Parts: sequence; C-alpha cells; structure tokens
Amino acid sequence: MSTIERPRLSELADPALLPDPYPVLAALRDASPFAEFDGMFVVAARHADCSAVLRDPRASSERSRSLLAEANVERGTPSFLSLDPPDHTRLRRLVSKAFSARVIAALEPRIREISTELLTAAGRADGSFDLVSELAYPLPVRIISELLGVPANDHPRFAGWSARLAHSLQPGFGLSDEQARQRAAVTSVARAEFAEYFRELIAARRAAPSDDLLSELIRAEDEGPRGGPGGSSPQGSNRLTEDELIATCVLLLVAGHETTVGLISNAVLALLRHPAQLAALAADPALASAAVEETLRYDAPVQMTGRVARGGMLVGDVAVPDGGLILMLLAAAGRDPAVFAEPDSFDISRGNAAGHLAFAAGPHFCLGAPLARLEAAVALQEFARRVTGPELAGLAYKPNLNLRGPQRLDVGFRQVLPA
Repeated sequence: MSTIERPRLSELADPALLPDPYPVLAALRDASPFAEFDGMFVVAARHADCSAVLRDPRASSERSRSLLAEANVERGTPSFLSLDPPDHTRLRRLVSKAFSARVIAALEPRIREISTELLTAAGRADGSFDLVSELAYPLPVRIISELLGVPANDHPRFAGWSARLAHSLQPGFGLSDEQARQRAAVTSVARAEFAEYFRELIAARRAAPSDDLLSELIRAEDEGPRGGPGGSSPQGSNRLTEDELIATCVLLLVAGHETTVGLISNAVLALLRHPAQLAALAADPALASAAVEETLRYDAPVQMTGRVARGGMLVGDVAVPDGGLILMLLAAAGRDPAVFAEPDSFDISRGNAAGHLAFAAGPHFCLGAPLARLEAAVALQEFARRVTGPELAGLAYKPNLNLRGPQRLDVGFRQVLPA
C-alpha cells in the first residue's frame, strides 16, 4: 500500500472543489490503492487497477452485498445496472436490441433535426444562451423519451424526475445523516411518481402497442418463463416482471439522459476554454467523435463507480475482504499519466483517448454508450458549425460530485447561423 500523504476522500464532497476536483483526484490516485473503514472500503484510482476491477467477475454490482450496506433499508426492485449474472445478462439482453449499431445509426437524422431546432431557438436570444437548458438538457431527454414512447407533452416531467433520481447515484460520504435522509426522501418520491406514471403508460401500451421500446419490453414481460432477481428461471428466460420493467425504464431515463447532458456540456465547456481545438472542429466536423472521447477522458460525466468484492480480491497489493466495497475514481483514471501523456491537457487529436473508462468496462460496459457518443458528436458538430464568436459568459456547476457537469453554461455569441 502506498505511504504517500493524501487528502481525505471526503474532501471531494466540498462544494468549493466542484469547478476543479482534479488536483485532489490526482493526489488520491497517487496514493491509491488504499483502504479505509478497517479495510472494508478500498479506493482505486489508477487506470490499471480500475480496469482490472471492472473486468473481474468477482466484483459484484449488487451493492446490498456490501459489508457497509445499511441494514433494514427498504430497497426497490433493482435495475440491471445493480445486478450480477444471470439476472443482469437476462435483463440487459432484453434491452440491448434497442441499442444495436443499426438502431443507433438510424437515429442520427432525428438527433441532428432536434439539435438544429434547439440551436435555432437559442440563436434568437440577445447575444448569449444557456447551453445546458437550451441544448444539452432537452436533446437527450427528447431522444430517450421518444425511444421509450413517452408522449411529447410529458418530456418536461421526465426531465424533472431525471434530475431528482440522479441524486441517488451520489456517493454518501460527506453527507450528514439528515442530508442522507433528505436525499433518500427526494429519491423515494421521484421513484414513486415515476412508477405510477409508467404503470399507467404500460397499461395504455398493453391496450394499444406502438413501435417503441416500451411496447417491446412489455412483449418481453408477457412472454416466456418468469424471471427475476433471486428466481429459479434459467438464464435464457425472456420474461420481465412489471417491477423489473419499471426499474429498467428508470435506469434508461437517468443513464440515457443525465450523463449525456454532462457529456455535451463538459465538451462544449472544454472547447470554449481551448479555442484552437474548437476552431479545428469547426474546420473539420469529422473530429467530433475524437472531441467526445477526449472529453470522456478529460472531464468524465460519471466520476466514480463501485463494486463489492467477492472471493478474496486484490486491488494492486491491497486485499479486499469478501463484501468489501471498492470505489473506483474513474475521473482520476482518465488522467493517469501512466496511460495518457500530458493528461491534464485537453487535446482532441490525442491518439489514445478512447482508452478511458468513462463508460466502465467488462460486463457492465455502458449499454447506451453508442447513443451518448452519437448525441454528443452531433451536438458538437452543430455547435461548432453554427455558433459564431462563441465565448464563455457564465458557469455554475450542479451540486453533484459523481454526475459531473455544469448546471448553467452561458455562451456568448455573435450569431447562430441558419441551418
């Protein structure tokens, strides 16, 4: 274990660090891996360690297995993000067809149409607009809502639920007991409202199926032998319970929306702070995909994730007991100098940026990664092509140390060119 003096992990919860947590993350990476709470909590922040844990079949995603999990806490039906095989395999397979390469590629015209529409509306402002509320937020919520088959007039409700549910992914360190209770209460209400809404929508789709993902999942619910966490159904089962269906919709909403908001916002912010990179993108729109990968490495929208150790795992030279929690600081791994040269520089011409771990790795590699990449690339292309004289005019970060991104990003401009 490293003996390098390090900051406390709880320092990451300091609101003053929101604009730039990376010096603290670097110090934590240099000192990692290290254990806390009598060895039951291990922090990994080096790229090699995080990559190894994410790919290790002994690393469980079922947080309730942790020695540090709160006892007697009522938990709802988990999404497949929080399950291990075979249940994870079964549920992920049912959803994966909606995120195939063919399906995602077919969405590009619609993503470009919405991006064009949103930027045109933003261009009517008097010299500046908030990129978050006028582009980065509405674009992915409209796409994921249309995929699920949510009526257009309900999209604002979805955005509100997404923002509240995103706080459930916030790590608990740095929170007082009262703050933790308040957060749990807000999350519980949002989940209840979401579940009630979707039970009604599911009933409507059963009566009149449509060409959308929700109707497809309902068909999976109605067919084949019953599955479910802890059940005895075979791994090949293709049936969902209604609670699993709702949990899957919650996951798709939050994972398919909130993280993409951060990705688009973080990318535009980095480009505004590096005008030569933005000019290069404007001159060559094909660089958009590289700009997305560099953003994922440089300023990841998901800063950390956790796994529960099973069967005597090692993180580096640190032993993790069965049930011990491993926290991986993905944002620190993205700037690991052992993998990325000049890691604190933003460079869209970097050759190995795609080696980041922003979408995790192994069996839980982000199912929606192709959609997020496409949405962000199209948004960046349209922004670079149409917004002339862009400059950073204002910035405020949302108070979430895990799902990182601006709450407001004001962009000054001379003109938004016609589509």
